[in-house]
Amino acid sequence: MPIFTYLTTTPPKYTSHMALILPGSGASASVNLESIGQASSYASSAFASDSVSPTQTYKRLITSNRIRLAAAQNLGLAVVDLPMPSIDLVDQTGLIRVQMTGHSATEAQLRAAAILHAFQSELTLLRNDELSMREQSAVSAIEDYRISVAATRADIDRLQQETGFLSKDQFSAQVRDNDALLVLTKNAQARLIEKTAYVTALEATLGLPTKTAARVLNLYSDNSYLTFSKDASTKAALLAEMRSQYGTQHPRVVEALAQYKRAHDSLVSIAVMRTGLSHAEIANLEMSQKGNRTDMLADLMRSEAARQGASAEYETLNKRCQDERRKLENMAPMAAQLEDLQRDFRVSEAVFTSAIARGQSSKVDVYASYPLVQVLELPSLPLKPSSPRRLLTIAAGVAATLCVIISLTLGWARFGMINWLIARREQRRA
Repeated sequence: MPIFTYLTTTPPKYTSHMALILPGSGASASVNLESIGQASSYASSAFASDSVSPTQTYKRLITSNRIRLAAAQNLGLAVVDLPMPSIDLVDQTGLIRVQMTGHSATEAQLRAAAILHAFQSELTLLRNDELSMREQSAVSAIEDYRISVAATRADIDRLQQETGFLSKDQFSAQVRDNDALLVLTKNAQARLIEKTAYVTALEATLGLPTKTAARVLNLYSDNSYLTFSKDASTKAALLAEMRSQYGTQHPRVVEALAQYKRAHDSLVSIAVMRTGLSHAEIANLEMSQKGNRTDMLADLMRSEAARQGASAEYETLNKRCQDERRKLENMAPMAAQLEDLQRDFRVSEAVFTSAIARGQSSKVDVYASYPLVQVLELPSLPLKPSSPRRLLTIAAGVAATLCVIISLTLGWARFGMINWLIARREQRRA
C-alpha cells in the first residue's frame, strides 16, 4: 500500500543530459615584421598545468549563482525554482556531463539549454572582459613606449643639429678623410724638408743667402753693371799685361793699376746702388759670371720659389688638418652619444612596434585563460521520467516486505524459544 501511494502521489521528474568537452591542444600565432623582429602569441594547452584543472573550474562556474540566475531569467523563473545542475567529470578526459531535471521532458530540456546558454554567455563575457583589461594595460605600455621613442628621437634631432652629423658613419667618414689629409700633410712636409735641404746646399755652394743671390742675379741683368764689369775686366787684363812686362813701379804699371782701381770702384758703386748691399758685403761677394755660377743662381732662385710653395702647401694642409682634428676631438663625444641614442632609438622602436604587434596578435588568443569548450551533446529530450522508477520502487517494496516478514517470523520463533526455556528451568527447580 505505501508503495502504491508513493507511485501514485509522487510527481514524475525528467532528466535532460548534455556533454561538454575541452580540446587538449594549445594554439599559437606568429607574425614576422621585416627589419624589426617577430611577434608571437602562444596559448598553452588547458591541461598543461597540474595545479589548475579547467574542468573543475568550469564545474564551479556552471553551478555558480550567476549561471543559475541568468538561466532563471531566461526561463522567466525565480532562481529558487531552478534546481542546481548535476555535474559529472569523467576522469582522464576533458568531458563534463551536465544533468538538469524538470517536471516534464520539455521543461528539463529547456532548463538544460538555458544553463548551457548562460554558461556560454558568461564565458564570452569573461573572455571579453579579460581582453579589455589586457588591451588597457597594453595601451598604457604602448603609450609609455611611444613617449620613450619620441624623447629619444628629439634627442637625436638635437644632436644632429648641433654636430651636423646624421649618423656615426658620417663622423667615421670624416675621421677617414682627416687621416687621409694627415698623410697628405706628412708628404708635403717631406717635400718641404727635401727642397729646404737642396736650397741650403746651393746657398753653401754659392756662399750666398737666397736674398743676396736674388740681388746678384738681378745685377747680372743690369746693362750699366755689365758695361762697367766689362770695362773692369779690360782694365784688369791690361794691368796683368803691364805687370808681366814691367816692374811694379813702372809708370805704365802704375797707370794701369790706377785705371783698374777706378773701374773697380765704379763697378762696386754700381753694385751697391743696384743691390742695396754695403761696400764690405759687395767686396766679400764673388761677382764673377764665369762658369755655371749664373745657372746655379737661377737654380737657387727656382728652388727657393719651389720651397716657398711647398712651405705654403704644408702650412695650409697642416692648419687644415689640425683644425679638423680639434673639431673631430670636440665632436667625438657627441658622435658617440649620437650612436648610443640611435641604437636606443632602434631598440625602442623595435620594442614599440613589437608591443603593438603583440597587442594585436593577442586578440586572436581569446582562449588563453578560459580554454575553448565545445558542446559534445546538446541537451537531450528525455523519453521517460528518471524519477520515480517503478521497477526499482516495486523491488524495494518487495524487499522491505520480505524483511518485515522475516523479522516477524524471527520474533515469533524467539518468543516460543523463550517460553520453552522458562518451562524447562521451572521443571528443574521442581
